[in-house]
Amino acid sequence: PALCWCESGIIEQVFRHLAADRDNDYMMIDSTIVRAHQHSAGARKKGRGQAIGRSRGGLTSKIHAIVDAAGKAVALSLTPGQRADITEADPLLDEVDPAAFIADKAYDADPLIEKLEERQITPVIPSRKNRRDPRKISFRLYKNRNIIERFFARLKQFRGIATRYDKLKSTFLAVVQLVSAIIGINSRNASS
Repeated sequence: PALCWCESGIIEQVFRHLAADRDNDYMMIDSTIVRAHQHSAGARKKGRGQAIGRSRGGLTSKIHAIVDAAGKAVALSLTPGQRADITEADPLLDEVDPAAFIADKAYDADPLIEKLEERQITPVIPSRKNRRDPRKISFRLYKNRNIIERFFARLKQFRGIATRYDKLKSTFLAVVQLVSAIIGINSRNASS
């Protein structure tokens, strides 16, 4: 039954329904690497990649997330481990509409900053050292970026996420969505 829920999109619908009740004050984006177990590789591709990449560290996948001010995941995606963080910022940003958007220096790119400003979202992204004209940001707001780090720490407490055992991208993403929904429910109950 669990595989049917993954393939039919029921888990994604539950995640999206719970993510719709979010705090739009500010959101943050980041990613985390998870090691893929050797048995997770080798699935039939069926025209799509399985979001497992090869690097010096072995087989890895990368979970990209946008988390709201309450620490609840509101948008998720999965890529091979060697993919750059900023590649998923655009598609994930299309799913949210915060007043401010917090990210680390890996997301300091003119196209992303311009897109945020075009949508009237305040970018809270520190400038890279090599930027000619560094932007001023609210470091008071930037300090809240630890919320997404704590979200990833809670997410990786689940063994099936800390080490990827699933062969299929759709199955692993559904597990990440389900656990993220549980974390969101628990954080909401803890704060009330």
